[in-house]
Amino acid sequence: MTRVMEFLQALHLLRPEWLWALLLLPLLGWSWWRRRRRRDIWRRTVDPHLLPHLLARGDAKGRAGLLLGALGYALAVLALSGPSWRQEQQPLWQARTPLVIALDLSARIDARDLPPSRLLQARAKLARLLHERAGGEVALLAYAGEPYTVAPLTDDAANVGLFLDALSPQVMPVAGQRTDLAIDWAAQLLRQAGFSRGDILVLSDQADAQAQQAAARAAGQGYHVSALGLGTAQGAAYRDDQGRLAHAQLDAGSLRALATAGAGRYAALTPDDSDLRALGVLRPQEADATAADESHGRVWLDQGYWLLPPLMLLALLAFRRRGGAAVLLLVLAPLAMPIPVHAQAQASKAPQAQTQASGPVAGGWWERADQVRQQRLDAGVQAYRKGDFAAAQQQFEGIDNDAGWYNLGNALARQGRYDEAIDAYDKALKLHPQMADAIANRAAVEAARKRQSSQNSKSGQQGKDGQQQKSGQQQNGQQQNGQQQNGQQQNGQQQNGQQQNGQQQNGQQQNGQQQSGQQQKDQQQAQGGQQQNGKQRDGQRGREGAKDAQQAPPKPGDAQTQQQADAAQRQQMQQAMAQQGGTDKQAAERAAAAANETPQQREQRQAVEAWLRRVPDDPGNLLRAKFRLEHERRQREQEP
Repeated sequence: MTRVMEFLQALHLLRPEWLWALLLLPLLGWSWWRRRRRRDIWRRTVDPHLLPHLLARGDAKGRAGLLLGALGYALAVLALSGPSWRQEQQPLWQARTPLVIALDLSARIDARDLPPSRLLQARAKLARLLHERAGGEVALLAYAGEPYTVAPLTDDAANVGLFLDALSPQVMPVAGQRTDLAIDWAAQLLRQAGFSRGDILVLSDQADAQAQQAAARAAGQGYHVSALGLGTAQGAAYRDDQGRLAHAQLDAGSLRALATAGAGRYAALTPDDSDLRALGVLRPQEADATAADESHGRVWLDQGYWLLPPLMLLALLAFRRRGGAAVLLLVLAPLAMPIPVHAQAQASKAPQAQTQASGPVAGGWWERADQVRQQRLDAGVQAYRKGDFAAAQQQFEGIDNDAGWYNLGNALARQGRYDEAIDAYDKALKLHPQMADAIANRAAVEAARKRQSSQNSKSGQQGKDGQQQKSGQQQNGQQQNGQQQNGQQQNGQQQNGQQQNGQQQNGQQQNGQQQSGQQQKDQQQAQGGQQQNGKQRDGQRGREGAKDAQQAPPKPGDAQTQQQADAAQRQQMQQAMAQQGGTDKQAAERAAAAANETPQQREQRQAVEAWLRRVPDDPGNLLRAKFRLEHERRQREQEP
C-alpha cells in the first residue's frame, strides 16, 4: 500500500495540455450514434415493441467497437500527455562560464613596491590567467575615472591577451579610481551577453564603500565579485595625476570587504599560481558542475511508451473490423512524440546550458566507457592548445577511434615524430576513409618527412665533397700586406688578397688570380646581397676588390658560385620552414619569393624593412583613441 501511495504521489504528466483532446470523445460518440440511427431504416417503419424480434442482433458488436475505439483514443492521448513517475540524473552544466576582468589603471598602479612595477606584475599575472584558464568566456575592461571595455566576452583568451602590452595609465582619458563604476560596467557586460551568472575579478590595491556597494548589487544579480590585491603593505611612492609625489599601499581589508559583499574571494598577488587557484578562476567548470548538479541534476522520464503495447493490440482488432486506417493513426501518433517540453523549458531558461559528456561527475552515475574516453579526448585537446604536446600524446593514446588516432597524429607531428604520426593518420583513415583533415595532415607530414630526409642527405653529401676538395687543392700561402683573412680556412683553401667571411672557394686557380668567394648570408644582408668578384691585387683591401667587381663583368666562375650560393640559401630557408612546422602558408610564400629574388630586389627589400623599423611602434595609440572617443560619446549623452 505504501508503494502504491508513493507511485500515485510521483505520478504526473509532463504535457498535461494534451488532456484537452479527451473532450472530443463525447462529441465523437454522439456523432457515431447519430449516424447509426440514420442508417437503421427499420426503426422508422416498424413498431418499437417488434424491433427486438425482427432486427439482427448487431447492437452489441457496434457498442463494443465504439468502446474499443474510445479506449484506443484515450490511451493515445494519455501517451501524448507524457505520464511520468520516475526521475533520472543528467550531467548538465554551464560550459561557457564567463569571467570579466577589471584592471585598475589609475596612477597608483605605477608604484614600484612590486618590482619592477605593479603594472608589469599585473600584466604578467593576467597573461598567466588567460593561458592557464580551462574554458569559459573572458572579457577585459580597464578603469580609472571611468571604465572602458578593452575586449568583450569571447572564448578566445589569446585574443584578449593581445591587448595586455598596450595597457597603461597613459591610455585612460579620465583620471581617478572608480572601482564601483567598473563593477557596474562588468555586470552590464554579462547581462548584455545573456548570462544570468558569472564572475567578476577586480585587480586593484583598495576599494572604497561605493565599490563595496556595487559588489553587493552585482552579487544580487547573480555575479560573484572577487579581488586580487596589487601591492604590498609597505607601499611605494608614485606620481599622481597632478604630478605630485604620493604614497600607495595595499589595503587588504577593504578588498576583503569587497569580496565578501560580492560573494566572492580575495587573494594577494603571488609569484606562482596559488592566488589564481585560491580565486577559483583557473578551473571554472568545477564550480559549474556543482551548481548544475544542484539545480538541473534530476529530470523526469517520459513513461508514455508503456501505453504503446495496448494500442497495438487494439490496432489488430481494428484491422479485423476494417477500421485499420483510423486506429493506425492513433498508434503512429505516439511514435511521433516531440522532444519533452520540460527539457525545452530548461533550455529556454538557461540559454547557455549545454549537455556535455566530459567525464564522470561526483556520485559515479555517469561512469560509462564512452564518457571516460571523451574525458581523455577533451583533456588531450586542452593540453595540445597549451603547447604541451607530450601530455596531449599521453591522453590520446589508447583512444581507438578516428578522432583519437587523428589527434594522436597531430601531437606526434608537432614533436617531429613524422613516421609515428603518419601511422596514426593511417589508422584514423582506416576507421574513417573520408576524413578530410586526416588526409590533408598526412600529406603535409609526409612532405615534411621527405624534405627532412633530403636535407639530411644533402648535408652528408656536402661534407663528403668538402673532404675530397680539401685533399685535392693547393693552398696559396701568401697573405696580402701581412694581413690574415679572418683567421680561418675554408675547405682547405686560403683566400688571397681579400677578407672573406667564411665563403667557400671554387678551387680554381686562374694565372695566379683567385676569385673572391661568395659572401655568407649574414654578409649579404649587411651589404645588400652584392657579390665581390674582383681580381687579386697587392696592397688592396677587400672593399677595393668589391669596387672593381662592380665595374668588371662577371666571369664563369662567378656565375657558378652564385648558383651554389642560391642553392645553399634555399636549403637554409627550407630548414627554417621545416622547424616552424610549415603551418604558416604566407610565411612560406614570402620565403620562397626571397629565395628567388635578384640582388637588386633583395637590396630594395632590405632598405624598405630598415625604414619600417624606424617607424615608432606604440600599441597604446589604438586603445587611447578608442577610449577618448568613448569618453566624448558619454559626454555628449550627458549633455541636456
